[in-house]
Amino acid sequence: MNSLNTYRNLLFLFAFTFSLGSNAQLKDPTFWKPAVEKNKARTNLVVFGGGGAAVITLAGLYSIWYLEYPQSEIHSTNDWDNWMQMDKIGHANVSYVVGQSGYDAFKWAGWSEKKAVWHGGMVGFTYLTAVEIMDGFSDGWGFSWGDMAFNTLGAGLFIGQQLGWKEQRILLKFSYHNTEHPPYNKDGLLGTGGLQNIIKNYNGQTYWLSVNPRSFTKEKMAFWPKWLNVAGGYGANGMIGATQNPSYPDEIDKEFVRHRQYYLSLDIDLRKIPMKSGFLKTLVHTLSFIKIPAPTVQFNGSQNGGTTFHWLYF
Repeated sequence: MNSLNTYRNLLFLFAFTFSLGSNAQLKDPTFWKPAVEKNKARTNLVVFGGGGAAVITLAGLYSIWYLEYPQSEIHSTNDWDNWMQMDKIGHANVSYVVGQSGYDAFKWAGWSEKKAVWHGGMVGFTYLTAVEIMDGFSDGWGFSWGDMAFNTLGAGLFIGQQLGWKEQRILLKFSYHNTEHPPYNKDGLLGTGGLQNIIKNYNGQTYWLSVNPRSFTKEKMAFWPKWLNVAGGYGANGMIGATQNPSYPDEIDKEFVRHRQYYLSLDIDLRKIPMKSGFLKTLVHTLSFIKIPAPTVQFNGSQNGGTTFHWLYF
C-alpha cells in the first residue's frame, strides 16, 4: 500500500484544512482570527468538517483501492526494507503536519492550549491508524508496526514541542523534484506522470528537519532572523522497486545504484513572517510543510560517495 501513502495523506490534509473554509462567514476578516474563547459554531465546523473529510477520504480510498483486493483476517507485515525507509519517514511527516493543522484548527475554534494540543495533535495519528487497520484486513498488504511507530513519532514530535516549548522549534517538511526513474518501472509503481510522480516516485522526494538556531540560544544568536532556518534532509535514489530493482532483460540500457542521500540547506519558516491578512496567514500555515528551495549541499551515500552543491535545490 506504500505507493498510495502520500496520496491518501495529502488528500486528507487538504480536505481537512479547506473544509474549514466552507463557512458562509468566509468573507468576514474576523473569520480567520482565532476565537478568544471556545466557540460552539467553530467547534462544530472543525469537528464535523474534519470528521467528514476523514470519512469521505477513507470511504473513497476503500472503494477505489481495497475493494479490488481480497479481504482477510487482520494480520501484520514487515515492510521495513521498502523504499529504503522513505515511506516510513513520510508517515512521520504526515502525522506531524496533519497534527499541526489540527492544533491550528482547534485554536481557531477557541479551545484551550492543552486541549488543542492533544485533540489537534492526534488528528493525523488517528487518521493514519484507521488507514493502517484497513491495510491489516487486506490480503495483499498488512498492518505495519513500522508505519505505526513513525505515525507515533510524528505526532509525538508535534505534541512534545508544543507542550514543552509552546512552539515548534523543529519542523518536518517535504520537497520534490522530477527524476528519470518512473518510466523504468513497468508496473507504474513510480507514477506515470504529473501528480502521480510526486506521490509515488520516492527517488524525487526529500524529507527535512528544519530548525531555527535562534530558538535554542536566543541571547547568543539575536542577530539570526527568526524566519531563517537550517535544514537537514534525507532522500534515496536509484530505486526502481520497493526492496530491489526489478530485472527487465534487454529493456533497460543503464544500471541504477540504490543509495541514500543527505542534505544540508537553508529554509524559511513562513509562519514567522508577520502578515496582516488572516486568510493569507491561514493559507501560509497550511502550506508551511513545503520546504522552500535554497542553496543546498548534497552528500551521497553510494559506493562512490561524493558531495554535490546545488545553487537551488527543491
